[in-house]
Amino acid sequence: MVNQLTSADTESDLSQFADEKAGWNGYVEWEKYPKKKALATKILNTKKFTPIPEFQFVPLPDTNPILIGHRWKEYHEALGLKSIVDFSWKTVLEEKPDLLHVLDFPYNGETTHEQLLLGKLTDNKYHFVRNHGGIPNIKEDVFELEIGGLVHKSVKLSLAELKDPAKFPQVEVTVTLQCSGTRRIEQINQYPGDGDELINAPWGEGAIGTAVYRGVPLKKVLKLACGGIMPQCKHLEFIGADTYFKKNNVYNYAVSVPWRKVRNNEEVLLAWEMNGQPLPKSHGAPLRVVVAGYIGARSCKWVYRINALAEPSMGPVQAQEYLYYTSQIGKQNTMYSNGFSIQQMPVSSAIISPVDRQVIVHDGKITLKGWGYSGGGNWVERVEVSPDGGSVWYAVDQDDMTEKHYHAWRLWKIDVPVDAEGWLEFCVRSWDSSNNTEPTFVRSAWNWDLHVTSSCHRIKIYSVNRTRPATIKRLKELEARGEEFEPLSHPLEYRLEETDAYLTAMRKHPREPRC
Repeated sequence: MVNQLTSADTESDLSQFADEKAGWNGYVEWEKYPKKKALATKILNTKKFTPIPEFQFVPLPDTNPILIGHRWKEYHEALGLKSIVDFSWKTVLEEKPDLLHVLDFPYNGETTHEQLLLGKLTDNKYHFVRNHGGIPNIKEDVFELEIGGLVHKSVKLSLAELKDPAKFPQVEVTVTLQCSGTRRIEQINQYPGDGDELINAPWGEGAIGTAVYRGVPLKKVLKLACGGIMPQCKHLEFIGADTYFKKNNVYNYAVSVPWRKVRNNEEVLLAWEMNGQPLPKSHGAPLRVVVAGYIGARSCKWVYRINALAEPSMGPVQAQEYLYYTSQIGKQNTMYSNGFSIQQMPVSSAIISPVDRQVIVHDGKITLKGWGYSGGGNWVERVEVSPDGGSVWYAVDQDDMTEKHYHAWRLWKIDVPVDAEGWLEFCVRSWDSSNNTEPTFVRSAWNWDLHVTSSCHRIKIYSVNRTRPATIKRLKELEARGEEFEPLSHPLEYRLEETDAYLTAMRKHPREPRC
């Protein structure tokens, strides 16, 4: 940040941005105080902030964290909220030390390939994180949830009340949460797009994870605590305790889902437990929303207020972001109104093992592993893998897929017959219970905001087939000399063929016509 806050007047202004409540560290209420929001905007407009880094037209840094959120940190610091930045990173190091740190602040952490394949449920310490602001530290015993708007009775509920089974029925639901930016790097590598103020993180295949969440269906809370909703209510808005910025304006994180989604009993959950453990801070403790089958952005973390509305939320995350544009929309003509809101996740899949550009020495079969997922209550029925870029497909045996769930992925593995050698392009596609499948190529799915890379995931593998005589001979030569086949691009350190063998071959099949 170029200039710092020094005047006594400004220091006095910053005192207005203190924590809202005792025991709610890192939470500043913005939506109830228009004058406070206006003051924050005034301060931000006097500053010049670090531009977002260029990461689409240049190689990504070979570091962990990959990208540094200078701009977002400076926004917080300009308003005297640096403690939120510090606490957030401290929490990441405690809860998520082994993730791939795609962006340090606000924290975006990706599950590695090895961690993804450990089992149907993703261990809490390995589950990906996509945050839009800092991580608040809210004590459970002082937490309360406000519900208002178009309900028959506005209420405030403590966490103890929400957890009381005598008041609200509890459920456990297995849910896959997926960021709409999963596999974004494939779009970036071919057709760069919007970088966004909050960096559109260059996610790979690991911005997805599955957990068992325990909580109470929102539908039940609205009915039992609020006496139901009014007829005008068509949407439920969720407000989170983290601070969000857009065009030098400041907000509390806000998103919404249609009432018809909430009405489907267990598809919108107020959750306090994840995989049998208290919800981690980085995942929204003490209470979060879990919206099964929708993009992860709708599953609001640190939720403290729910509003019943006649129309969708006007919060920028709902109204101005997570929009899907046509391929001819870009920097030259983008409007918030010419994209549609991304809610339900489409069917998608990924090859997790082997990895792109890997050399595989095999005996006529190559083992592939990965995941397949579909949102909106659909489930993956079939996964198919092609070893030739999409002409011939092999179906994964049902015995080699994890069980079906209404709202969760299926992990899979398959031994694909491969005779050919050299560079091969493998791809995968899933079919869901509504007979939906994936676009064939990235170009078919490209959009300016680089969301929902649901095209067939592709990797290139260098095939070395040990069943072929010439290959067997070469591998034995290397073994006898104590040399490795890889790195692939390194030349062999000995003659490829003796002179006598070369002359015999050339005389039998000369390179020039005999006459």
